[in-house]
Amino acid sequence: MVLTTNGAVRTWLALMLLGAGAAHAQTAPPARPKGWNPMDFKKASDQDLRRALTPLQYEVTQRDATERAFSNEYWDNHQPGIYVDVVSGEPVFSSLDKYDSGTGWPSFTKPLESGNIREKTDRSLFMVRTEVRSAHADSHLGHVFDDGPPPTGLRYCMNSAALRFIPLERLAAEGYGQYLPLFQPAKTPRP
Repeated sequence: MVLTTNGAVRTWLALMLLGAGAAHAQTAPPARPKGWNPMDFKKASDQDLRRALTPLQYEVTQRDATERAFSNEYWDNHQPGIYVDVVSGEPVFSSLDKYDSGTGWPSFTKPLESGNIREKTDRSLFMVRTEVRSAHADSHLGHVFDDGPPPTGLRYCMNSAALRFIPLERLAAEGYGQYLPLFQPAKTPRP
């Protein structure tokens, strides 16, 4: 059972988690309710996560696994929109900051909302790397490296299985309408 202080959030989270596996089957998950606040987010139990996520999504987000390069859902996605944590729905990256790093994983120059990610030292695989996790669900998303392009010089190398893509035309319907202005062309002042 998902425990939150808000019944609408509980319902949304249960539906989202049940629909998370469908995200990789190209079906639209339910929209977030108005007033959804990530601070109200309560992570589902391990048992509920196992039921709601695909095996790959579970292994990546909950056990820090890495999916295969060049055979994941978003490495070559060029549609405009945003990427959210598949577990919590917290916005983490934008297509505006996505680029082809040649690695076979979706790569970004910066997070969409820096408050929705946290970084921690990862000493696995006999090296030191910086792991990127979602702030509210504590999902493993990927790693950040300092070999990216200008202006940041960073490469946020993420796992598609940890993300859900929300296309530009679905932002408002799914409760992410505040990000629509990012995709509007800049207006140049008239002389």
